[in-house]
Amino acid sequence: MDDDHCYLAVRSGDARFDGVVFVGVTSTGIYCRPSCPAVTPKRENTVFFPSAAAAQGGGFRACKRCRPDAVPGSPEWNVRADVVGRAMRLIADGAVDRDGVAGLSASLGYSPRQLQRLLTAELGAGPLALARAQRAQTARVLLETTRLPMADTAFAAGFASIRQFNDTVREVFDHTPSELRERSTHRVDADRGRRVGGGAGRNDGAASSGSARPVGQITLRLPYRPPCDLDQALEFLGARAVPGVEEVTPSGYRRVLRLPHGTGIAELAPAGGRDHVVCRLRLEELRDLGTAVQRCRRLLDLDSDPQAVAEVLGPDPLLAPLVAAAPGLRAPGHVDPAELAVRAIVGQQVSVAAARTVAGRLVKRFGTPLAAPDGGLTHAFPRPEALAAADPDELPLPRGRARALVALAGALVSGDIDLGPGADRDEACARLRDLPGIGPWTADYIRMRALGDPDVFLHTDLGVRQALRRLGNPHDARSAERRARSWSPWRSYASHHLWASAARAAPSAGGPHRPPRGPRPAVRTAAPTGPSPRTPAPAPAPAPCPTTEDTR
Repeated sequence: MDDDHCYLAVRSGDARFDGVVFVGVTSTGIYCRPSCPAVTPKRENTVFFPSAAAAQGGGFRACKRCRPDAVPGSPEWNVRADVVGRAMRLIADGAVDRDGVAGLSASLGYSPRQLQRLLTAELGAGPLALARAQRAQTARVLLETTRLPMADTAFAAGFASIRQFNDTVREVFDHTPSELRERSTHRVDADRGRRVGGGAGRNDGAASSGSARPVGQITLRLPYRPPCDLDQALEFLGARAVPGVEEVTPSGYRRVLRLPHGTGIAELAPAGGRDHVVCRLRLEELRDLGTAVQRCRRLLDLDSDPQAVAEVLGPDPLLAPLVAAAPGLRAPGHVDPAELAVRAIVGQQVSVAAARTVAGRLVKRFGTPLAAPDGGLTHAFPRPEALAAADPDELPLPRGRARALVALAGALVSGDIDLGPGADRDEACARLRDLPGIGPWTADYIRMRALGDPDVFLHTDLGVRQALRRLGNPHDARSAERRARSWSPWRSYASHHLWASAARAAPSAGGPHRPPRGPRPAVRTAAPTGPSPRTPAPAPAPAPCPTTEDTR
């Protein structure tokens, strides 16, 4: 998109461009999102950037009114399978903070210089600058929504030192950390752990000093682009909740997180019609905060662009009523790709309820007990190492499936299969298909949810085929696959729409947490109509999997 079109987006205040382009105002030295409610700057006073990091690198400070650094992430990084897309997913997951640029580059098979050149050409900033922008945003959220001590805030945001934290916050926001906290209206009483102003979050426990910083509950807002059918996403996760690892309570969906430096517990709930999800976190170590937030976003697919999806799926007469019935439907991902892959094998040829039961038995036998169980949450899901060392005959599965599970766990432990945020999706799917017992449904389901590919159509899935038959489409899987080509690059959302329609038609098939009958309004009203700037060109279909039959 050239600068003239970018300026038109600014003049119209179109929120669909938020996160896609950032506008720097040379007369004030600040940068904004296109939908900023401030007076529109003159054309000659504007310069445009592809990322917040590039704007910060250009010497611009974040606007205090529209907070351009706080917009949901670009959905482009979920669609793209090239090295830039893979790098952005890894940076969001905290790879630079954990492994440095050298580790990030090595995981992608590039030298640091090559990766710097690729990211700078595309985004106007290298990996260090992109990670720095992410740390700055995390720091701002913590400063404004918690009463964590400054040192704990710095380490939780990923900074290596207090000085680096102070310098970055001052440079990016033109305020010291103390000034940011004082300016915030979201004040919290640290002693009683309660909100005393109109807060967006809080810290309900004291943080300790030292390199490992445990913390009480931190409550944050996870923004998304409306509309968002959170009810459907939470029902989907709740219906598949593994006992001991996940639970659904009146306050929301809760689960155990296995993070780089310890475990944590996340609770996710709607925010009463506002454009964000309420996320409550309890972490063993503060430095896992950024990674935990990103994984929760990935779990609920909060970086999706629902209007871009609707523009592709809505015109198809088969899907049009489904899209209208569930505006803003999300395609839930997962917080732990290895866990999802194991659960995909457990779910072969059995019902959702049966898969939950078997997974719960695996958790009791091989899971890691929590030091302090919380409600129904008692264990972290078994590590691949524990399952790889298991005797297949001791697993609560048929022999063939048990062997497949052990083989998968062994491949994950050895590194033969990479399912992380920066994995090459085609290579990972091909290696999955090489394992015994991994058929087309299993490989594609892992690709959709563990690898976060938005363009997977599960044409062999029993629920998808039944939904297509009810809608009057031939039930032949190959004909369905051919029709779905026009739904690219959002075929994963088509699969979820068909699953949701099947659950509405036969609620008992969706498990105990089934969606209500009939159309359901989204959390927010639809976004403005018109073409979306984020709709990418259709992507090629994933490589076909073997014909071994396996179903959901």
